[in-house]
Amino acid sequence: MSKEKKTLSRRKFIVRGGLGTLGVLAVGTYILRNPIRRKVLGLANSMDTAYMGSTNDPMLWFEITEQNTVRLHSPKVEMGQGSFTGLAQMAADELDVSMEQIEVVHATTATGNIDGMATGDSTSISGLWQPLREMAATTREMLKIEAAKKLGVDPDQLLTENASVKGNGQSLSYAEVAMGVTEWDIPDTPPLKDFKAYKYIGTPVARVDLSDKVFGEPIFGMDATMPGMLYGAIVRPTTIGASFESADTSKAENMPGVVKIIEEDDFVGIVARSMTEAENAKQAITVNWKTQSELQTEDIVTMMTVGNGKSTIIQKEGQALKGEGVVEMEFRSPIGAHAQIEPNGVLASVDGDKATIMISTQVIGLTRKEVANRLNLDEEKVNVIPTYLGGGFGRRLHTPHAVQAALMSKAVGKPVKYFFSRKEEFQHDMFRPPTHHILKGRLNKDGLLEGLEHHFVSGDVGNRSALVSDIVPSILGADIGAIRGGFLQYTKVPNYRSVYWHVSLPFATSWWRSLGLLANTFAIESFIDAMAVKSGIGPVDFRLRQIADDPLGIRLKETIKSAAKKAGYVDQAVNGRAMGLAASIDSGTPCAQVAEVSIEDGKIKVHKVTCALDPGIAVNPDQVRAQCEGAIIMGISAGLHEQMYVENGSLQPTIYGPYEMALMKHAPKEIDVVLLQGRDRPGPVGEPPLGPIAAAVANAVFRLTGKRLQQLPLKLS
Repeated sequence: MSKEKKTLSRRKFIVRGGLGTLGVLAVGTYILRNPIRRKVLGLANSMDTAYMGSTNDPMLWFEITEQNTVRLHSPKVEMGQGSFTGLAQMAADELDVSMEQIEVVHATTATGNIDGMATGDSTSISGLWQPLREMAATTREMLKIEAAKKLGVDPDQLLTENASVKGNGQSLSYAEVAMGVTEWDIPDTPPLKDFKAYKYIGTPVARVDLSDKVFGEPIFGMDATMPGMLYGAIVRPTTIGASFESADTSKAENMPGVVKIIEEDDFVGIVARSMTEAENAKQAITVNWKTQSELQTEDIVTMMTVGNGKSTIIQKEGQALKGEGVVEMEFRSPIGAHAQIEPNGVLASVDGDKATIMISTQVIGLTRKEVANRLNLDEEKVNVIPTYLGGGFGRRLHTPHAVQAALMSKAVGKPVKYFFSRKEEFQHDMFRPPTHHILKGRLNKDGLLEGLEHHFVSGDVGNRSALVSDIVPSILGADIGAIRGGFLQYTKVPNYRSVYWHVSLPFATSWWRSLGLLANTFAIESFIDAMAVKSGIGPVDFRLRQIADDPLGIRLKETIKSAAKKAGYVDQAVNGRAMGLAASIDSGTPCAQVAEVSIEDGKIKVHKVTCALDPGIAVNPDQVRAQCEGAIIMGISAGLHEQMYVENGSLQPTIYGPYEMALMKHAPKEIDVVLLQGRDRPGPVGEPPLGPIAAAVANAVFRLTGKRLQQLPLKLS
């Protein structure tokens, strides 16, 4: 049966946390000392982000149904990454239920199960690895305690199996145990099972959300409905930095279907009986915008050049490179859009002092807080109901349109559904920032690096985002998102340093899948490949000989060797094809890739990618491989096709097609994934495989053409 009101007894579990923003700031003023600052930045760059929510009550997470199944209320959202399946596997093993007996749903804020770290940073599985299994194991013991009472036996005489409690010749289903229980005894957390005892963890199982997606069930935000709902539209500027001054809404007010025009200090909204009528009325509103100068792409490139802005040394050992023999190369990456299939949208219903928000969001708690603050409601009166996401990739790590829809709903007294148009989605994205990199290196007499430097500039990723406090940039001196992948992993080199430069852009940039990893790895690994060629040492050995023999370095070397061996790496073109190698570490997960490439009709064609990844324990190996495949194709799309421009102060393009993306014909015919297990727990998976691919392709192109491509997207002319 569904859970009822319960009273906690005995003890409460700890509230788990990690070195998030508050943890970093707690270091205090000592962090302003550069060596400590660098140490903290390095730690933040390499660590897994911990779960940041309460684990004081397992019954916030688990619900026993009358059908004798267990319903897991997940604080992480499902946006295609397969996390629901992995979480079900972890819970099922400790709860002693089959995969058919467990269901995963999104936790609404009304359940109280909210993760302060949101859904991102590739940590849905790794962040919940320990707390979820502990709560599942504790729930299992709670059921045994209640079963013992009903059966009149000692709990130690009971065993659990297939959602039932058995012992002394008697048996009760979990549903029968839970029947009528309103107060649960919560014991100390029991020992977790040995890994060898798990039935599901470490094995491929079918996705729990497969059926709904195959049969088109209404599970996404765009599918959300409420009785009597109306439709909204928002008037938005089309140029960078434009601010609202005034609007003439007289014509729109009398158009067919229009219910009300809402004017707030920061937006004008239209509520109508259909989406088409709302959009038509929006076009009839004349808005006076205060605009800035008409920027061009060339202006952005000039801004985004190393030496502009403020610098922070994020990594340093030995001396800076000076004198003769220094090789220097420059690399650039452009503005990138998220371009996810489902545009941002929300369905909001405000009724008196309560609000219900149905939304595709990665930040459930933050969305609730913003709606409550703007409408002057208690947070407990705002229930955010997450839906499945039709793509996230960081685009939904801030969803302030929930506030706009809530205000429109309050104004008309009915639910209001509002979605971005595709043009709005492109022009008002939180873009991947453009970057510029200068790499320097010098070889010693043995052909190895005696010095290596990475200087790079990026717009904001974490800074100025809704998830990072405004005080963090002044304390840390660097953007914790932009520096991802910016650290040099070749720390056997006697002298090395990485220097981050920050420039504020006139348009919004923020989290994009893998953050700075794609651009930083492209620059660093392209340069390392060039230095390997100059040294005459093969690119595999050149890398291996300059990676430290610490635990993470050993794991990185194993991925490089595994990728090269599996691909049969050769260092010259054969029959019109060539291979390129690149490697990176992201959040403690090493990844190496070999791309096999040819040139067809003057364009780059990727035929095969071999990927070696060390995520630690792969809870669902098939899903980890799928994440690698998806990240590689997304990296190929960004590395060979995608680019936003600035024309006359406006971000362009505003539609698929002109915004080039990889199509089916551009995908490799083969992606071969090798999984290693260099540690005994899961690590982040979703973003690390994005790191090496652009550099691997560029390095292969060099072996085909002799030309070193130094700008994304990669073009031969």
